[in-house]
Amino acid sequence: MALLPMTAEEVRARGWDRCDVVLVTGDAYVDHPSFGAAVIGRVLEADGYRVGVIAQPDWRGTADFMRLGRPRLFFGVTSGNIDSMLHHYTAARKLRRDDPYSPGGRHGLRPNRALIVYANLLRQAYGDVPIVLGGIEASLRRLAHYDYWDDAVRRPLLFDAKADILVFGMGETAVRSIARTIDSSPAGREGALRDIPGTAVIVGKAEIGALRGAGCVALPSFEEAAGSKQSFNRAFALATAEANPHFGKRLLQGCGDRWLLANPPARPLTTEELDRVHELPYERAAHPSYGEPVPALETVRWSIVAHRGCYGGCSFCTLYFHQGPVIQSRSIGSVVREAAALAARRDFKGTITDVGGPTANMYGTNCRSDRRARDCRRRSCLAPRVCDNLKTDQFESVRLWRAVLAVPGVKKLYVASGVRHDLALLDDRYLRNLVRERTGGHLKIAPEHVSPRVLRLMNKPGAETFAEFLDAFRSYSAREQYLVPYLISGHPGCGYGDMLELREFLQANGIRVEQVQDFIPLPMTASAAMYHTGRDPFSGDKVYVERDPAGKQRQRRLLTPGGNEQWEPGGPVDRQRMAKRSGPVRDPGGRRR
Repeated sequence: MALLPMTAEEVRARGWDRCDVVLVTGDAYVDHPSFGAAVIGRVLEADGYRVGVIAQPDWRGTADFMRLGRPRLFFGVTSGNIDSMLHHYTAARKLRRDDPYSPGGRHGLRPNRALIVYANLLRQAYGDVPIVLGGIEASLRRLAHYDYWDDAVRRPLLFDAKADILVFGMGETAVRSIARTIDSSPAGREGALRDIPGTAVIVGKAEIGALRGAGCVALPSFEEAAGSKQSFNRAFALATAEANPHFGKRLLQGCGDRWLLANPPARPLTTEELDRVHELPYERAAHPSYGEPVPALETVRWSIVAHRGCYGGCSFCTLYFHQGPVIQSRSIGSVVREAAALAARRDFKGTITDVGGPTANMYGTNCRSDRRARDCRRRSCLAPRVCDNLKTDQFESVRLWRAVLAVPGVKKLYVASGVRHDLALLDDRYLRNLVRERTGGHLKIAPEHVSPRVLRLMNKPGAETFAEFLDAFRSYSAREQYLVPYLISGHPGCGYGDMLELREFLQANGIRVEQVQDFIPLPMTASAAMYHTGRDPFSGDKVYVERDPAGKQRQRRLLTPGGNEQWEPGGPVDRQRMAKRSGPVRDPGGRRR
């Protein structure tokens, strides 16, 4: 099957007079199940709708937005696979030099705050055509949120983007409901679109009384959240408590004389539904109009997504409010069929580069009881301790690997997705197989830190777990392999002394660091709430926050190879030398280092 049309000529070549739905995306159009716009387009196409794509339109005018004409149902708008501000700027608020989701990796093919820009230009071009926002930028900005690049609280996205409805989370179910609703009742769409799970809309003041009477939870208004850090944290904590798709309540948040109504998240897909989504006829290729490769495709071309969701609940991670805490796994048969389709391609070289998801070893795991669906409000099944109800047997992944390797033409299979190391330690059969057979040169894990204070705020396991995993990895490794630990500097609660502690741990264990992430507060994360307010949003306790750019750089340079703070694994740590070089610095406890 051909790719979805991107030009008027391609629309006419299909015998269509116009599209039912036109998707506008800030990414290049890549027809692959790792790209959100492709997934939504194929899902709608499977329901019989005629779908076109406008990728990376020129936002200096409306002409590019009109290239496919007026759709019969609606425009769907996404900034792409990553928030557009994160696409453009580093933690130091400096412009990035490339964009892996653009042809040739070229930077500058999407605007800042792409959803706002795209939706407003579409409204300018087409008046009252329904506009539906979606993708991760919509998910993370659906409520009043702290924006790191503005260093301010911004109002819910729908109040700035001239759109009718916002889809948050993995939007297949919600978008299908929107299409059916508009198709069946175009004149009365405003009221009909109000109750769809996984969506948010704007309502007037006259409706608030009835909505509150229906059990909606009222959050502090945008004005309250912007003016009071205590109110901001209260709004975040309330939203977190109602984020379970099975029992979460609708949320109301005022903004001026109107209100945002956010429905509970859409229910998780069943195994059969997720199988169908991933077995749609993706071409696994970029649109042929691009003269250069799209780097993001090259990294996933021979990979397979086996599941979605994550119950780790890390404070800095966006998954809780986007994919959600419920693991949705594909069947082994479905993954095998996708592997067979890859193996049948002429350019396949015999290696599946990854079979995974947000966290590779969560495939096939979940809650043993129905408590997660009934009333569980834990942010994490793993921290501060592993829940007794968690099914931690990860051997289903091993069965999956063996089934894929039995596909004719598949010679090798690796796991390139990150692994939750505390979970892996709970299944020795899985861990042994992972290290000995499914790890190429390196294995990704995410300890992030070793300081107990920082780890508690990150909602991560202790350093002793990291050390135990390191010992297990080295004991099972039979060839030249190494761990790639993801580490974060500058996280709320982290001072210079904590980074020295992390460096000492790495030295003592002979671990060389290739990359350190300077903390970026992403919207709708607990860590962003800490960064903005200086307090833990759940306990109310004060949290030290390093805001000085020079202080952030000092933290990061302690671990950065080639920086002014160079070090060798296993070598001595000279704190006096560090203090003289960087100047006296106080850690969160006020002690001079």
